[in-house]
Amino acid sequence: QVQLEESGGGLVQAGGSLRLSCQISGSTFSDPTIGWYRQAPGKERELVGSIFSGENTYLTPSVQGRFTISRDNAEDTVYLQMNNLTPEDTAVYYCHLASTVYWGQGTQVTVSS
Repeated sequence: QVQLEESGGGLVQAGGSLRLSCQISGSTFSDPTIGWYRQAPGKERELVGSIFSGENTYLTPSVQGRFTISRDNAEDTVYLQMNNLTPEDTAVYYCHLASTVYWGQGTQVTVSS
């Protein structure tokens, strides 16, 4: 059974940083494509970025220059490093194993002004 578990969310002041982790277990894929998504209150879930097999990454324009995605294959963990956070980044953040039905339960990120 594939499971994804996010951690690392919390409350931070504007300008601060957080690192989210997505621990993957039960997957038979090596270097799977993992997407990070977020959903703010009253809004649709949106893609933040992805890390692909071969370590290429994509970040949505609103977070480029502030967020990075990386992977530790030995730990089966994907990270979302978020710097210079703004209140507009407040949301529940999810990781997703691409092309599957598997999502994590989400971790709340709250940025105060």
